[in-house]
Amino acid sequence: MNRLKSLMAAAALTALAVPAAAQTNVKIGILSDMSSLYTDLAGAGSVLAARLAAEDFGAAAKGFKVDFVSADHQNRADVGSNVARQWYDVEGVDVIVDTPNSAVALAVNDITKEKNKAFLVSGAATAALTGTACTPNTVHWTYDTWALANGTGRAIVQSGGDSWFFLTADYAFGHALEADTSAVVNQLGGKVLGAVRHPLNTNDFSSFLLQAQSSRAKIVGLANAGGDTTNSIKQAAEFGIVRRGQNLAGMLIFLTDIHGLGLETAQGLIFTEAFYWDQNDASRAFARRFAAANRGIHPTMVHAGVYAATLHYLKAVEQTKSAKDGAAVVAKMKEMPTDDPLFGKGTIRRDGRKIHDMYLFEAKKPSESKGAWDYYKLRATIPAAQAFRPLADGKCPPVGG
Repeated sequence: MNRLKSLMAAAALTALAVPAAAQTNVKIGILSDMSSLYTDLAGAGSVLAARLAAEDFGAAAKGFKVDFVSADHQNRADVGSNVARQWYDVEGVDVIVDTPNSAVALAVNDITKEKNKAFLVSGAATAALTGTACTPNTVHWTYDTWALANGTGRAIVQSGGDSWFFLTADYAFGHALEADTSAVVNQLGGKVLGAVRHPLNTNDFSSFLLQAQSSRAKIVGLANAGGDTTNSIKQAAEFGIVRRGQNLAGMLIFLTDIHGLGLETAQGLIFTEAFYWDQNDASRAFARRFAAANRGIHPTMVHAGVYAATLHYLKAVEQTKSAKDGAAVVAKMKEMPTDDPLFGKGTIRRDGRKIHDMYLFEAKKPSESKGAWDYYKLRATIPAAQAFRPLADGKCPPVGG
């Protein structure tokens, strides 16, 4: 009996001496609009997209423990900032993902640098995130105001839409989109006849649309997004704006916007996106998985960006062996070529701008659609080298621009 006890004790000591397999802990915070005008294009779908990325990365099999938290920033920079500080300081969050609303994203961008965490932006549009506000801790994945302006704006001006009036959401995103599109219009010899700024998440566009009508501009540029865009398009139809000879330019349109409008109303809209679910076999396979877990709702480009950015982030953490130094993980993300089923192969530039093709789409006529969510037809592919603002033009401090 004494010999048996001695053997058991020795075995226990031997077990303690052998180090356990290293486990990498990662905590991902999805900060999004969960209840307002951007919830359909981001929201709970972004949480799902991040979880699918961890699943496809094979986190468990690779010794990763990935935890998720999510919160509603309510489209308020102060709320988003408070959540970010709570997550970073108290709850051990390593990376914040998504964050539609440029004002919120710019605030979180600063806090992330201060805390040396990582920030993967899919939902916010302002190109300042890779310009004057860029940091070594942020990656701007999906799209930005410069890409939208130079895709949609350029195509419309070159096809004859050379006089513009803007309906602009009155915060950082709307201001940036109006400015970037105005620059393209002026560069190509067009004219901006005026603009009116409306509150975020407004229900009544009547006074703004009357000003657009009075301008007699050929193009009414909608420098807004989500519910603001769909509401302004619906009310423009009621005012007969298109019937009277003006055309609408949706500067930021999402799949869920077209779904909400219906093709009868949306047909003919021209817009720029980074992703469409029906592009290829890989995007269709992802869309089937996503929709099955999301009440049939198909993924927007924001959801696709959350998935792809999270997947690449986890690959970088695998290389750095830890998520604790956010700048080091982001540096590794930039060093590694990107490769995922939704955006394909690409790169992340020194300023944090993810580089990939963008696409100019047109909303189909009802007669052209083969069924639910079959809404887009491709007009042009904008090559990656042309899709985003040149590095030198962004004035990003970390790269000496």
